Amino acid sequence: MSDLGLITALLRADAGLGGVILRARMGPAQAAALELLDRVLGPGPKLHPTMGPDALDGGLDVTASLAAGELRRTTGLLARPGPLRLPMAERATPWLATRLAAHLDEDATILIAVDEGIEDEAVPAPIAARCAFHVTLADRAAAHDTPVAGTCPAGVGVPDDIVAQIVTLAATLGIHDPRGPLLTLRAARGIAALDRRGTVTLTDATRAAELVLAPRATQIPEPPAPDAAPEPPQPQADPDPGTQIPEDILLDAVRAALPPDLLAKLAQKADRSAKGTGAGAKRQGNRRGRPLPARASGTGRVDLIATLRAAAPWQTIRRRADPVRTGPIVRKSDLRHRRYEEKSDRLLIFTVDASGSAALARLAEAKGAVELLLAEAYARRDHVALIAFRGDGAELLLPPTRSLVQTKRRLAALPGGGGTPLAHGLRKAQAVAVTARRKGMTPTMILLTDGRSNIALDGSRDRKQAAADVTRIARALRGLDALVIDTGKRPEPALQSLARDLNAPYLPLPRADAARLSQVVGAALT
Repeated sequence: MSDLGLITALLRADAGLGGVILRARMGPAQAAALELLDRVLGPGPKLHPTMGPDALDGGLDVTASLAAGELRRTTGLLARPGPLRLPMAERATPWLATRLAAHLDEDATILIAVDEGIEDEAVPAPIAARCAFHVTLADRAAAHDTPVAGTCPAGVGVPDDIVAQIVTLAATLGIHDPRGPLLTLRAARGIAALDRRGTVTLTDATRAAELVLAPRATQIPEPPAPDAAPEPPQPQADPDPGTQIPEDILLDAVRAALPPDLLAKLAQKADRSAKGTGAGAKRQGNRRGRPLPARASGTGRVDLIATLRAAAPWQTIRRRADPVRTGPIVRKSDLRHRRYEEKSDRLLIFTVDASGSAALARLAEAKGAVELLLAEAYARRDHVALIAFRGDGAELLLPPTRSLVQTKRRLAALPGGGGTPLAHGLRKAQAVAVTARRKGMTPTMILLTDGRSNIALDGSRDRKQAAADVTRIARALRGLDALVIDTGKRPEPALQSLARDLNAPYLPLPRADAARLSQVVGAALT
């Protein structure tokens, strides 16, 4: 909260800074911050992260238009005065983020975006790039002083060497968006204006860099080597002591202001799979879910209000062509159909190797890990299915279900022994996944095996043919989200090749117990 008073004064003096992103869960800190912003910047319209174009930009008022016999439009929230407030900004739809970004570009409007996300949830990039300040609040409210706004920043000059230093610093921090250094220069001019100075100083630039550039950093700059010999200073003609910047002062100041968990966040982004969030996929339907804007093409229920909106502008022309008709004249081309968006249920297909080699090595640990994962899946209300392959084939021990007790009972009774019909297990998982997709689920296969496939699809004990069958089925499963866990004592090259064919992560866990297996798999799924 120590920086929020200065940020509020800067936004009041210069709306071109875009706004501020407050990362804080619901609590005293968030309430105190929003109360300060409302008191200094004034009240404004409150947005919703899923609102559509009619609420933002205004639309046709059907009731008033039909009553008056001419078009009547509603006023959108973007036309109202005052700063915009967007709670739960991390849930903003792509359309809303793009529309707000365009509005901030074309109009000097302040946006207060409240980020209440957890872990890696964040405000969409179009909004984050246009808000100069990103503030992470503590769990409790703190005292703060609100600076008094000074003169307009437009009349404040910036020395050329400060401009060059800020641009270089942005590149050093891995900030490639030009808005970063531009907003930093604008904030530095605002800080100088608050102190009633006509020129930006090194102190102003340093403070602005701490506020604007530090939260945007994507890499941590390395400090200079201690044993490096300093280069002799180059002679310059009468440098101005008021604008001359000592080397690395800005870099040291910003390095001290970097978020303490920046390394962990960067590592998490690097390790995170790009295949999805681990939740059920979004899909469109015509019966239930979150409403989407109506469309002309479709076979669902007719949206009466959207249909009347589409027909209203043509009423004058249609009445001239057909003066006998009374009431609204609606044509087939005016029909608009309802659309909805919902998240499908996720199905975790556990495909467990119960062959002799797995039983001797890791079957007990695999059972324990699957049991722990099943408990987590039950808490998330995921469906689970259990497939075991051993001997000469694979068996669906448990169809897709949410019954945790039944799943544990089937898993405990899972025997071990016999050959390794990996191809049969993959083919059974493919059949379960196809059926699940037809029922509207999002299937994910978790394969636990040591990779020593020795039974072909025709039942023969031919390792070469078995490997060819595994490769063929894996390529057919390439569109399915999957996770390959090597439970053998040492990494198996055949499983690495299988993971590449499936386009799935490969996790060799030679010495992990059941808890470690469950932890790694849970992290990969989420």
